[in-house]
Amino acid sequence: RKQVSREYGSPQLSKKRAGAHQPVTDPVDYEEYVSSHPPGAEPGLLRQLLEFPSDDLELLLQERECATIEPPVPEEETSCLESGKKHAALWSLRYLRYSTTQTPHNSERQREKQKGLIKQTFELDEAAIDRQDEQDDSKRHSVSLDDTPRGSWASSIFDLKNSTPDALLPSVLERTAAEDMDCRNAENRQQCRHADLLGLYPAPDEDEAVERCAIPEVPKEHSGQRIMVKCLSLKFEIEIEPIFGSLALYDVREKKKISEDFHFDLNSDQMKSLLRPHSPHVAISTLARSTIFSITYPSPDIFLVIKLEKVLQQGDIGECCEPYMVMKESDSTKHKEKLEKLRAQAEQICTRLGRFRMPFAWTAIHLLNIVSSVGGLDRSDSDSDTERKGTWNERKKKGFERMSVGEDMCNFTNFRPATLTVTNFFKQEGDRLSDEDLYKFLADMRRPSSVLRRLRPVTAQLKIDISPAPEAPHYCLSPELLHVKPYPDPRVRPTKEVLEFPARYVYTPHTTYRNLLYVYPQSVNFSSRQGSVRNIAVKVQFMGGEDPSQAMPIIFGKSSCAEFYKEAYTPVIYHNKSPEFYEEVKMKIPANLTDNHHLLFTFYHISCQAKQNTPLETPVGYTWIPLMQHGRLRTGSFSLPVSVEKPPPSYSVLTPDVQLPGMKWVDNHKGVFNVEVKAASSVHTQDPHLDKFFTLVYVLEEYSFPFRLKDVIITEANVEAELKASMAALKGALLDTCVRFLHQLMSKLILLIVHPPVIAGQIVNLGRAAFEAMALLVNQIHKNLEGNQDHHGRNSLLSSYIHYCFHLPTTEPVSPPAGPPGLCQSWAMARPSSLLLSRSKSLSNSNPDLASTPATPDEEVQRIIGSKVGGSSSASERPCNRMSAFIETASILCPPSRQIAKKVEHMLIYSPLLHEELVLQWVVSTSTVREASLQQAWFFFQLMVKSMSHHLFLSSRLDMPRRQRFPDRFVDDIAALVCAISADIASRYHKDVELVDRLNSSLAFFLNDLLSLMDRGFVFNLIRSYYKQINNKLHTAQSPSSLTALRMDFIRIVCSHEHYVTLNLPCATLSPPASPSPSTSSTTSQSSAFSCHVQDQGVVSMFELSVPFRQQHFLSGLLLAELSLILEPDGEGVFFLHKKAISALHSLLCSHDADPRYTDPQVRSHIAQLYLPLIPIVMETLAQLHDFTDTSPQRVRQASALVDDSDPDNGTISQSVAMAIAGSPLPHSKANPFTLPSAGRQCSALSTECSRMLLVCFLWVLKNTDAGLLERWVSDLSVPQINRLLDLLHLCLSCFEYKGKKALQRINSLTFKKSQDMKARLEEAILGTIGARQEMVRRCRGTTDRSPYGGQENVRWRKNVTHWRQNADRVDKTKAELEQESVVDGNLATEAALIALDTLEIIVKTVVMSELKESVLGGVLRVLLYSMAGNQSALFLQHCFSTQRALVYKFPEMLFEEDTELCADLCLRLLRHCSSSVSSVRSHASASLYLLMRQNFEIGNNFARVKMQVTMSLSSLVGTSTKFNEEHLDSPFPEQVQDLVFNLHMILTDTVKMKEHQQDPEMLIDLMYRIAKGYQNSPDLRLTWLQNMAGKHSERGNHAEAAHCLVHSAALVAEYLNMLEDCRYLPIGCVSFQSISSNVLEESAVSDDILSPEEEGICSGKYFSESGLVGLLEQAAASFNMAAMYEAINGVFCPICPIHEANRDFKKLASVHGKLFNKFNNVYNQRMFGTYFRVGFYGCRFGDLDEQEFVYKEPSITKLAEISHRLEEFYSERFGDEVVVIIKDSNPVDKNKLDPNKVYLQITYVEPFFDTYELKERITYFDKNYNLRTFMYCTPFTLDGRAHGDLHEQYKRKAILTTSHAFPYIKTRVNVIHKEEIILMPMEVAIEDMQKKTQELAFATHQDPADSKMLQMVLQGCVGTTVNQGPLEVAQVFLSEIPEDSKLFRHHNKLRLCFKDFTKRCEDALRKNKSLIGPDQKEYHRELERNYTKLREALFPLINRKIPQLYRPLPLPTTLTQSFSLFTLRGYLL
Repeated sequence: RKQVSREYGSPQLSKKRAGAHQPVTDPVDYEEYVSSHPPGAEPGLLRQLLEFPSDDLELLLQERECATIEPPVPEEETSCLESGKKHAALWSLRYLRYSTTQTPHNSERQREKQKGLIKQTFELDEAAIDRQDEQDDSKRHSVSLDDTPRGSWASSIFDLKNSTPDALLPSVLERTAAEDMDCRNAENRQQCRHADLLGLYPAPDEDEAVERCAIPEVPKEHSGQRIMVKCLSLKFEIEIEPIFGSLALYDVREKKKISEDFHFDLNSDQMKSLLRPHSPHVAISTLARSTIFSITYPSPDIFLVIKLEKVLQQGDIGECCEPYMVMKESDSTKHKEKLEKLRAQAEQICTRLGRFRMPFAWTAIHLLNIVSSVGGLDRSDSDSDTERKGTWNERKKKGFERMSVGEDMCNFTNFRPATLTVTNFFKQEGDRLSDEDLYKFLADMRRPSSVLRRLRPVTAQLKIDISPAPEAPHYCLSPELLHVKPYPDPRVRPTKEVLEFPARYVYTPHTTYRNLLYVYPQSVNFSSRQGSVRNIAVKVQFMGGEDPSQAMPIIFGKSSCAEFYKEAYTPVIYHNKSPEFYEEVKMKIPANLTDNHHLLFTFYHISCQAKQNTPLETPVGYTWIPLMQHGRLRTGSFSLPVSVEKPPPSYSVLTPDVQLPGMKWVDNHKGVFNVEVKAASSVHTQDPHLDKFFTLVYVLEEYSFPFRLKDVIITEANVEAELKASMAALKGALLDTCVRFLHQLMSKLILLIVHPPVIAGQIVNLGRAAFEAMALLVNQIHKNLEGNQDHHGRNSLLSSYIHYCFHLPTTEPVSPPAGPPGLCQSWAMARPSSLLLSRSKSLSNSNPDLASTPATPDEEVQRIIGSKVGGSSSASERPCNRMSAFIETASILCPPSRQIAKKVEHMLIYSPLLHEELVLQWVVSTSTVREASLQQAWFFFQLMVKSMSHHLFLSSRLDMPRRQRFPDRFVDDIAALVCAISADIASRYHKDVELVDRLNSSLAFFLNDLLSLMDRGFVFNLIRSYYKQINNKLHTAQSPSSLTALRMDFIRIVCSHEHYVTLNLPCATLSPPASPSPSTSSTTSQSSAFSCHVQDQGVVSMFELSVPFRQQHFLSGLLLAELSLILEPDGEGVFFLHKKAISALHSLLCSHDADPRYTDPQVRSHIAQLYLPLIPIVMETLAQLHDFTDTSPQRVRQASALVDDSDPDNGTISQSVAMAIAGSPLPHSKANPFTLPSAGRQCSALSTECSRMLLVCFLWVLKNTDAGLLERWVSDLSVPQINRLLDLLHLCLSCFEYKGKKALQRINSLTFKKSQDMKARLEEAILGTIGARQEMVRRCRGTTDRSPYGGQENVRWRKNVTHWRQNADRVDKTKAELEQESVVDGNLATEAALIALDTLEIIVKTVVMSELKESVLGGVLRVLLYSMAGNQSALFLQHCFSTQRALVYKFPEMLFEEDTELCADLCLRLLRHCSSSVSSVRSHASASLYLLMRQNFEIGNNFARVKMQVTMSLSSLVGTSTKFNEEHLDSPFPEQVQDLVFNLHMILTDTVKMKEHQQDPEMLIDLMYRIAKGYQNSPDLRLTWLQNMAGKHSERGNHAEAAHCLVHSAALVAEYLNMLEDCRYLPIGCVSFQSISSNVLEESAVSDDILSPEEEGICSGKYFSESGLVGLLEQAAASFNMAAMYEAINGVFCPICPIHEANRDFKKLASVHGKLFNKFNNVYNQRMFGTYFRVGFYGCRFGDLDEQEFVYKEPSITKLAEISHRLEEFYSERFGDEVVVIIKDSNPVDKNKLDPNKVYLQITYVEPFFDTYELKERITYFDKNYNLRTFMYCTPFTLDGRAHGDLHEQYKRKAILTTSHAFPYIKTRVNVIHKEEIILMPMEVAIEDMQKKTQELAFATHQDPADSKMLQMVLQGCVGTTVNQGPLEVAQVFLSEIPEDSKLFRHHNKLRLCFKDFTKRCEDALRKNKSLIGPDQKEYHRELERNYTKLREALFPLINRKIPQLYRPLPLPTTLTQSFSLFTLRGYLL
């Protein structure tokens, strides 16, 4: 952004931020600049900023780790082994650890640094602790309305006088000069500061860290999940002979054996001794009983198969197993003789046939049952002795549920170890021994109806232990029997690692030598062979030649035998001419195999019976396999013919398939012997393509022509074509094999590039073919192994190859035997001169040497090349060919100057041209090869960089000037390559998103690396050329944001360089260039690179993205220009870019903060100069930043706090700050006078997170910039600019304000982020707009063009935009972590506020001298006041008060003569802090307040203004706004202070109590009610408190109460309006509202002799007006509407209509009538009003509440249990669980019987009670629930104290309560003022019950519409025979006899009449029911009728018995007429 104007607020700038769109400025010539500014000229620490350190680059020789004690090398040396190298040459940048590429600033590192932080004291946290203490304490104190909290100095005025004062601050009250005060304050502010601001801010977002590039893992041999199996014991029922075992793993699904065999011997010493003659020497390696299996692909189908063998004996397997199945050792008496015989027989057999084995038995263990938690058997802990027992069948039964389990269950790394006892073995069957049969058995084992279950088992006990293998087990042998580290003692029994044969391909390169061969004889068919050929054994031998003595001892022994043997025998199947075998023969074959090496198989017939003249073994056939054929190892399956005779001489070079003359073959030369050969080798590739390539390379290296390769004879003539063809064919090789031999393959290809072979005296250029092969191979690996890539698309196998295995070839090619010496000059290929400039478009595809005339060279490349001054040599001086270049280099190398070079002398004879060849081949490559190289550009870039660094190091060129390190042609090629790739990025960004993303980051990393190796000015020009290409494209791009994102990633990666600061020339002074290119004279005009006094005219350009700035600070200029461009307000679709750009900046600043090289403040200030333009950039972005002042939940802003005058319809209520005090811990001001300019604000264009991050970067620059520099800059700013800076500081304060521990805990429990993230993912998954792959690319890039839900920042996968993102990641934080988090947050808030304070001081200091101070100082003070209003630490507040005092001292007129508002606000802030719980804050605030009064008094001889403002402020703190009359303002100073203190004390007393009761809503409302009542003489205050109460009610959902508060407010206003003006259309006072509520009369005005509304300040509020009255009534109507009390709305609108009529406002009248129309229609809807409960309080700890009774109004359908629980919980929290008792009954409470230490609550449900006359008026549901004052509840009792008894003893107590006010009222609980009790006798109770029943019947009968179910239910209850205490029983108890007591006569008669009515109603009901029922209920109805008849008959005699006394005849009257009339009257009365 070019900041043309110095008016940052000017309109042009908002439209045109030109600089970012301008072409990138030419960078300064870096090398020239550095050479002309020697670092010696700089003082101390600044020297390191000037040049890279001399030890920047180092080459380390890292010894390869070897897992085994003995190196895994062949016994004879071999030339073709790459894997044997002991050292890896690692190029290392010593300072790379300071770069963010490898040292991320993640949360863990951040937390580590934050550990020693000092905890800041915050009143917010202190207050929370105090409140907790108060709560705890109040549990032990009584709660009274007139009580005060402990230690409250507000309890009485005398306490205030006697209380101990805080310590005074004497120095504060001394009078000192303003300058001294400023200096002292500045010094104090710099103490205890946190140097590392960004260390307190959450670590940068890892998602944005595109520069992150982890060091690849060291290549190592592949290893899967490892399990250890220990064989503990094997016992049979009888012990007669040795038994041998083997273990192996099989995968049934893959039908593959996945491990080699492990052989074990668990025989007793006695049994072993039987075989001692056959194996006299036992190697310790064969005694292993435990093994480690590796499983790469865990599967639920893996079985551990155990096979047992025994010594060969006569008889088939079944016969030999018989004794084990039928005999038991325990039955020894029965079988004693038989056992002895068997033992003797076994001894003989062992002696004779001890060498031979026969199959015996087998079993299998399903591994899934072991590792899964629902396994086949119970678990046992690894350290316990319990075992898994049970037969295999039992295990199987339990395992069946697991059969369908998925592979995810198969985790072999962390299961519980298990000891198994296997008890059942299956005997082997001679004709079913093959692997195929085994797979069938294993599959069958998993089926419930297994065939194996029906077989009789061989019973034995094999105990084995299966557990996850330890990380580094001791005493372990590798598959080659090498000792694996650690191996402390060679005499200990070892554990063997078993080689895995993975079920599928494993893509891991070989890193150690391995050369094993496995031979599997499978079957032989001798059925056509004549003679005695039945017990067949196959002897397998590995022959080095044809002589029998040349059998090589390389066959591994099995168990309890020698380590290696010359032969191995297969087990024998008795009397079987065509046996099958399962034997595995393992061999350790030599590395160098010749054509003579072969496998020889000899077939023997073994004679089991010892007969005379019969040899033990008779040879019956021979066959062989030659191992090497055409240079390839032969492996695979073979079907071989078997010869009857010994093979003839020279047989080994032929295969047995050849019909040799004179030889006799079994079965006519057919293949009768099947065998499989497998190799596990790092020497033999077993792939034809690779074999051919390696063989040809070997032929060339050895120069062994001619050479036969299959059918081709390789000669000098065709070797080049064959080699090129073999390289091209490499892409056809199996990927698995290519990966396994990746290191060797790469090394050979590199060798062919670097050392082109010389054939017949001609140098053959294979560079192109090798480059193509390499590109295609690398691309193939990338495409097929996507899972192995990092987020830059780098394959881990390839990157680890470059990092650890690549080295420049160390051997010279063998020179040809003949040929003239001069031929070597043509070694290098001819190079077309056109390639110096650009890649020619018309190169021949077949040969790069043939080129037509090139097109015009790219001018950009020319420009870059032209910019280089003084190359190493001109074209004519350049060595004419690459050979001479090599010779030249070799002469330079001697002697190597560096010490390390001596270590690598063996590496010095080489041709260091790999990077030159690579870049050349890349530049000239075309079509598929170019595409492949672009796809994997990172690989070739890294290869080039490593080659360049090795070259520099080994040729001692590191000490040379950078311009002379590389030849010009190489530099030209690099320029051409970078230009071409930049063009690719620009042209393909929208088509190949993934590719371009990778290419972009690869190029950036490459240039980053080049900055450490090449001419840095040249690299800067490369960056500039990249920018130019992208810029050109940006103008025409469809989605420029994607290109911008790419460029942003690019610059971020380049800037992550560890010497980024040095690259920006931080000490350079800016001077405008005289010409477009930087002139040397202008940059070196100062004597040194750093000048302490920057020229003032230069200060402005330092703060702008000016041309000098961007030239000198090239990289930071690019970054800031990018940020400025992205933050442009009118940019479209750049939301996702905001975070990208700001994160890049944040990450860089974090790295500076964390860098130990830059801790010195002077160094930091120089680094901050690189970012000075950020300050104006952020100032311009102010309108887009998130407004933190709005969202702050605790600060009430003016807009939301007050109802707008112009909109009386507004339904909101003025929520005063008293509520903030009562409901929140933060008493804040009524409003914030300092608001951000909102008119121009866009709706938060930047997210919260981005805004926070940008602001913290802004603060970082302010903190670290030199204060003098800032002063000079501020002095140049205009007033609007300074105000904008103040706005920004204000925003910073609100942004970083401390939130408190409570807030952190709340955030900790939030799961909002995750749910939102999941929702976004789900949405995208449903819409299906984007695949996972593109998603990953988009995430790296930030492209949101295709996002289905707009270009917002929190795109899928992105973290949510809250400041606590890292914190919210884990929801379950510990208390300690939360504590630490609050400490960090507190420190950040303090540091941010102090930086803002420092800046304010700079602004004040600057503007004092100018005329602008009036306009600026008010803004400064506002920011200062705002900072005081927030939650600040005690440390900050002390400094803040100091600054405030200095400001008031220097500019008193600002407060006392001009703006009253500022004075009021200052008083408010100071008062709030005077009551702080932190003593130091109290002291400073009090001192400030005192000095304020003193200054005010000194100016005008009184401090009326301050006093008035203090009183108002404190009133507003309690939620009131009072004004004082003028006559009270003129008393002398001491009296004024006393008066003020008394006023404040009264207000505070109320506040204290409100705070105490803020948890108890009823008590809080009572208190507010009392305060409001206390202001009866002050209508303004009473009105405020009524509105506060309305607000509180609305919050809690008590809308009826809120409406009544507003009606009371309106009545109050009406009263005083009536006194003020006599308007006939206004209501005459509260009488007008009587129809709404009878309570409203209490608002009658105080008589005007006490209070006159005409007085100054009385009734001056905005509500005391006509519109105010209407507004209040409309709010009341809205609340009544929410309460569903529609009838009351009419009464509210009645007073409004005359006002609108008088004003002729027909629109509003229409609105009123419309609302009434709607509301009256709603009357008929179903509604439910409140439920009422009586609550009695008993216990002295209740204080005033003791023995008080209230009626509580609760929401409708509140159950008794709910209110009981609520009150019990609340008071239990207050007094303690044990103290609160709920009285369960409603009986009168006897206070004497209660425990004085407890409190009692009696809660009873009450119903509204109406007298009979009232019921006539209260007709509707609303009538019966409105204006309620009397309530009733009933309590049943008996005279003996029980609650319930029989009918004749059941009494009832009716309690009628009268409340002081009618419900609904302005409170939800109202005192009971009168209580009346009526006791009903049993007969009266019966009358009530019968009347109730009769009413129910009548209601059910006449219900409309009729409800038959309801009717039948009521009927059943009335006439059913089974009803206890039913009507019949009542009649029998009370009507069977006439009562003796004449008082009961009338009751008896009344009950009798009730029953008469009851029977009539029953009859009506039955009649109604009959008309309603269907045919299915007729029987039921008849039953009801029968019951009714019975009831009526039973009742008849009872209800017809009259009491004669009541019906005795009257004396006859004198006249008939008179007596008749009297009689009639009497009858009527009765």
